[in-house]
Amino acid sequence: MNRIEAMHIFVRVAELASFTKAADHLGLPKASVSTAVQQLEAQLGTQLLHRTTRKVQMTQDGQRFYERAKSLLADMDELGAMFQHAPQSLRGRLRVDMNSSIARHQVIPRLPEFMREHPQIEVELSCSDRRVDVVGEGFDCVVRVGTLEDSSLVARPLGTLRIVNCASPAYIERHGAPLELCDLANHHMIHYVSTLGQRPPGFEYLEGSTCRYEPMRGVFTVNSIDAYEAGCLAGLGIIQSPCTGMRKWLQQGALVEVLPQYHAEPMTVSLIYAQRRNISVRVQTFMDWLAHVIVPYLDEV
Repeated sequence: MNRIEAMHIFVRVAELASFTKAADHLGLPKASVSTAVQQLEAQLGTQLLHRTTRKVQMTQDGQRFYERAKSLLADMDELGAMFQHAPQSLRGRLRVDMNSSIARHQVIPRLPEFMREHPQIEVELSCSDRRVDVVGEGFDCVVRVGTLEDSSLVARPLGTLRIVNCASPAYIERHGAPLELCDLANHHMIHYVSTLGQRPPGFEYLEGSTCRYEPMRGVFTVNSIDAYEAGCLAGLGIIQSPCTGMRKWLQQGALVEVLPQYHAEPMTVSLIYAQRRNISVRVQTFMDWLAHVIVPYLDEV
């Protein structure tokens, strides 16, 4: 049995967490499935699966190998179908990361359209607020808001997000509406940090082309976009957030804009992907679709 066949078998065992179920699914004897995985482990020089009488579980090396093997097998399927131009010919898994606001408001509501056009594609969507390791964690592409720090990655700019300053009517009723920067000394800001324990810079605003910060007190600090928004709705302080996510609350009157004359620097939105010589057709197709879905909600680049 060649390595590619063994990889197919290992992936199925890993997904079903059972040699017996994998053998039934593949139409192979259980002994052949077990032997194929053992030979693969011998070739790689590492254990891929923990085996007990009750369950089969991937080792840490097994998890890493599974992620890469599944992508490789999907690429091989796509290679075999590269001259079939129908959308249904695209197949395989896509692993994508983006912030929860863009996922919830723009991407997920439109995702059924993409899935209907490409029924053989599986999408794994991560909505973490942390900056994921694109290569190490096996992401095909990432929608990133903010600056790109890793120069080994490719960035495809999509546009920018205008930032709006918001507070709830209940907060304004208790503290009044700030009219100038000097008024912020009597107000609270909800602080957003990527890692709890970091020192937040304060209220951001542009003075010409220079980004400046006005220090502000705050009784609530978060590292989640959802918590940031929820804290503002609860009246815990002022936030500075992309207008696209706040528009609904502003229109409903659940939030109001404050200090509209002071704008934070717009945030760049980019599609990030690993620097490879050839991007697979399914990844390129999905990135083009993401751009089509997201760009109408952004300001111009």
